[in-house]
Amino acid sequence: MLVVWGALTSCHREADSGLERVRRAGVLRWGADAQGGEPYAMEDPSRPGQYRGFEVELAEALGRELGVRAELVQNDWSNLIPSLERGGSFDVAMNGMEITPSRAGRVLFTRPYYLFNLLLMARRDDASVSGLESLKGRRVGTLANSLAWELLLGSGAQAIPYEGVEEPYIDLEQGRLDAVLMDDLIAQRYGMPKKALWGVGDVGQGYYAIAVRRGEEDLRQALDEALGRIARSGELRAILSRWRIDNAAQQRMVEWTEAQTRDVLASTRTTALEPGHAVMFLQAAGVTLLVSVGAMALAVPLGLLLALVRLYGPRWLGGLATAYVELLRGTPVLLQLYVLYFGLAGVLRLDALSAAILGLGLNYAAYEAEVYRAGVLAVPRGQMEAALALGMTTPLALRRVVVPQAFRVALPGVTNDFIALLKDSSLVSVISVVELTKRMTIVAVDVRSWLLPGAMCAALYLAMSYPLSRLARWLEAKLERA
Repeated sequence: MLVVWGALTSCHREADSGLERVRRAGVLRWGADAQGGEPYAMEDPSRPGQYRGFEVELAEALGRELGVRAELVQNDWSNLIPSLERGGSFDVAMNGMEITPSRAGRVLFTRPYYLFNLLLMARRDDASVSGLESLKGRRVGTLANSLAWELLLGSGAQAIPYEGVEEPYIDLEQGRLDAVLMDDLIAQRYGMPKKALWGVGDVGQGYYAIAVRRGEEDLRQALDEALGRIARSGELRAILSRWRIDNAAQQRMVEWTEAQTRDVLASTRTTALEPGHAVMFLQAAGVTLLVSVGAMALAVPLGLLLALVRLYGPRWLGGLATAYVELLRGTPVLLQLYVLYFGLAGVLRLDALSAAILGLGLNYAAYEAEVYRAGVLAVPRGQMEAALALGMTTPLALRRVVVPQAFRVALPGVTNDFIALLKDSSLVSVISVVELTKRMTIVAVDVRSWLLPGAMCAALYLAMSYPLSRLARWLEAKLERA
């Protein structure tokens, strides 16, 4: 009976998909990322909890045409398409969603609602950046899996992925990048205001459209018709004009036909997992290992120093060490990376890799300090007293008697922290370091599959962490015998 009921409800859900689901709920939920900022969709400071932007107004107009209200659902931009495919969070994705080959093979696209250009920007003091052909082998910032990303990979440039739209221009201004390639809407608001930068020129063109789950052709068709009515009535260009992004090229959106949509989608290609992707995974695993080892090499001695200062140092110095430990443990490592790399860019010029190692090292030093403090406290006080009675100084007694015994006690905790650091290194992707997890997400979107890239990523993490745990057990056994 339960099987029959499950089958019936499953059939009902399939029949009630797409447009019927939206109309029954009375709301069109659209996924977007407010981090993208103006002019797309952003939080309205004058109305807490509300959003504004040209896509917000467009969504409201589409909801009106469908007879429902529109509701923005916050979602990370790079995961909009996977979240849409998974279902349950929102009905469509609309947030500067470019029609690209990798996306066209995964979702349905409506007719475009905006035509954009890809604007290349460089520093004013760098005349060597003259166009796309001049970028070969050079570091160029952009959004991962965007149209600009694919264009850069095809040109031979070293494409550097970013999560946000303002950070690439900060890095370009600081000399960490050679150029930035972004949609002109982004470049005009975040790149052009910086006096040290200038627009080299447009190097490509693309379209924004609404992404709909496969199998929901009725919803895509309804949105297509609604977009057509909004465009022909003049409302679409009026919205664009209010946000100062209207231009003569947008007339093509008014005159757009279904045949043009088919032509745009027909020009896209699909990508399969290739041997070259495995090489990319191995390179990214090397970056992960480099960051983790470098950070741990900093965290271990600094953590030990902090622990000893707290236990045996002057009171004022111990207070500073305690404050350091509590501050670094009490704030997110993601925030610390942002502050170190972007916030202090004006006074501390670090490349992304150095900032990643330093940031994680400083953070984990706070945790190592507690591990070593516990190890030192586990050594009987009589050991220190005996060493002092034999005429040793406190530093000598610590070095020869207390710390070696504390190290044996702390070893399992240190090993565990190193394995955790290996996985936490994925956070450094926010400062443009392409480590293993970031490479996996880029490849997964590119090949339209998360299962195989995810399995490859997990296998490489396991291959790096398992030998470490075995080494730790061997060291523990050896120290126990000693």
